[in-house]
Amino acid sequence: MYINQEIKKDLFKTHGKSETDTGSPESQIALFTHRITHLTNHLKTNKKDKGTQKALITMVGKRRRLLDYLKRKEINRYRDIIKKLNLRK
Repeated sequence: MYINQEIKKDLFKTHGKSETDTGSPESQIALFTHRITHLTNHLKTNKKDKGTQKALITMVGKRRRLLDYLKRKEINRYRDIIKKLNLRK
């Protein structure tokens, strides 16, 4: 599988509060971003994979909802995660 425990721990450690911090919006957004990047690269080579395309659209929506939640609650944390993950240009 493309994402293992070590990658998850690294993502949670860099974007969350600790390696076991799986519930914070920042760590979830980082995990979704990693998965979205992987699925985007997969779809570049497999254009007719409609199941993966649907999963990608679902994940982008989930990440968008988490970002909207973070923007409503704490704008500074939202700006930090946007800057760390380079989600906006």
